[in-house]
Amino acid sequence: MAQAMEEDVPDQFFGTTFQIDEEDHTLANSLRFFLNKNPHVSFCGYSMPHPSEELVNLRVQTSGRISASKALRTACEDLKDASNHTLSTFQKAVKAKRERDQQQQQQQQQQQ
Repeated sequence: MAQAMEEDVPDQFFGTTFQIDEEDHTLANSLRFFLNKNPHVSFCGYSMPHPSEELVNLRVQTSGRISASKALRTACEDLKDASNHTLSTFQKAVKAKRERDQQQQQQQQQQQ
């Protein structure tokens, strides 16, 4: 994941545009989703200057109770947690499938 470029963005700013290099709609839309779930975020949107550029401009506006930087950090943590949960669930399902396949194979060998 590329790092957001927060050039001299003090924590007291409640509206900030972050520029994320080497990313596209996949990350931007996921962050937008988690930012919009935050009750202290009043606006969040993103744009890509040009389809051939791997660059995302992510605008975050908060109510003033938290900074835009804090809201983005929280969204990144939430996205990381969701991604880890998805990976863990997938890995458990793959392991269970392999175990079932092995059991079926052993049963078939015993029947022969």
